[in-house]
Amino acid sequence: MAQGPDRPFHPVNIALLTVSDTRSARDDTSGDILAGRIADAGHGLSAREISRDDRNEIAAHLHHWIDDPEIDAIITTGGTGLTGRDVTPEALDQVKDKDIPGFGELFRWLSFETIGTSTIQSRACAVIARGTYIFALPGSNGAVKDGWDKILVHQLDSRHRPCNFVELMPRLRER
Repeated sequence: MAQGPDRPFHPVNIALLTVSDTRSARDDTSGDILAGRIADAGHGLSAREISRDDRNEIAAHLHHWIDDPEIDAIITTGGTGLTGRDVTPEALDQVKDKDIPGFGELFRWLSFETIGTSTIQSRACAVIARGTYIFALPGSNGAVKDGWDKILVHQLDSRHRPCNFVELMPRLRER
């Protein structure tokens, strides 16, 4: 699992949605971490918003970005826990065409190294919606670092071997 020197880098245009009833642009630390890592990896941050923990509001943001041909992927942070207000996975269910079950499985497996059995409280997940990848990460700073540094930085890099999400992008809308 490495980068192939013979493969060109293709920047990905990413929209970032923080889901929280309590965060604002001033204190959205998990969003700031992701925005910095997206830029450091050479990708574009096409849009960034904060949404309340409301499934319909989250889904509205997702639909808007899914319909934007300039956005390749969406990352959400927050709302993936077990409480009644945690509804990000349910919002993804409203827009998805297909689940990517391995993302959540791998996230929890990697997270176990850091937080042990508490990882079972995470509903991190990923879907494809009309040709757009959507990745839902927990809202903690540690979780977004794990999700980006251990999974997304590699899978959103067109040079990553043996395979990556970027090389599939042209075929996601196939029927």
